[in-house]
Amino acid sequence: MHGVTSLSPVLPPSARRRRPLRTAALAAALSTTLLAGCGTSKDTADAGSTAPSAKGFPVTVDNCGIRTTYRKPPSRVVTIHQHPAELMLALGLGDRMVGTAFPDSAVLPELRKKFEAVPQLAKKEPSFETVVNAEPDFVYGGYGSAFAEKEGRSRKAFKDAGIDTHLNREYCGKKQVSMNDAYEEIRTIGTIFGVSRRADALIADLRGRVSRTTAKVEGAPVVPVFVYDSGDKAPFTPGGKSLGTEIIKLAGGRNVFDDLGEVFGDVSWEQVVARKPEVIVIYEYAGAGSAEQKKRFLLSQPALADVPAVKNKRFVVLPLTATLVGIRPPHAVEELARGLHPERFR
Repeated sequence: MHGVTSLSPVLPPSARRRRPLRTAALAAALSTTLLAGCGTSKDTADAGSTAPSAKGFPVTVDNCGIRTTYRKPPSRVVTIHQHPAELMLALGLGDRMVGTAFPDSAVLPELRKKFEAVPQLAKKEPSFETVVNAEPDFVYGGYGSAFAEKEGRSRKAFKDAGIDTHLNREYCGKKQVSMNDAYEEIRTIGTIFGVSRRADALIADLRGRVSRTTAKVEGAPVVPVFVYDSGDKAPFTPGGKSLGTEIIKLAGGRNVFDDLGEVFGDVSWEQVVARKPEVIVIYEYAGAGSAEQKKRFLLSQPALADVPAVKNKRFVVLPLTATLVGIRPPHAVEELARGLHPERFR
């Protein structure tokens, strides 16, 4: 598109450099974990085991095609990526966490102190041996890259080490992601850890938060919204099958690319201009440039000068974690609604 200059390309969150494994250290770590590991997968557990089960257990969970039976709640947990960590903490499970990795935005204020109390294993995804050295019995990944086979962190590798794993359902190859997925993820983690009542209470609280917000914006004019994730030559944006689109709708807006039949996809700047969004939502996350950089880029493009959102400088910044399956989306609904309909919150 004429007039659109170049912004440095952004790598997707899953693009990570392979880390070498130190064989001797890994072997020692695996030996320790095999002796001390508590969680057992149905596929690897001894069929004749007579080990006693905790009250309410065993429970069996199907997750992304992997079936795991838990005889008791996991007691030593490593989370990879921020949104699983926040979910664990919101369920009062911080005492089970022995490590976390890859914080990519500010933690919810009410969880900040608890989050800081958990050892940070790595600024990005940790190596397999780093995770194993923490002696977990359960690893909970947020993005699919948490269990990247090419980096030695496959779920099979953890299973062979006697460590159970769980991947956020958003990355199980789903063709559509909804708010209900967020609630079901909370419910599943509550089941695995034997805290179903806490999970139900948390879900009720989050549903209430959404209901209070939708009540405030009921009857307000629907605001056309464009979401800018990244990209210079072609903007990368959530489509109609994304949780982001549902968040926008609940907040009293409409994703101008809700007809894009994908969770995420590339569109053109010509389309952005033609669809005349009145508000631009900027997704912010580590490694993709700051929200201010993205805002300056959009404001500097002559071809976008007549887009209402750009002309009126109406931007709302959301951390990417706020739009991922977990506890954040209901918070995002309220935050976005305040940006779309400020008059309803005065």
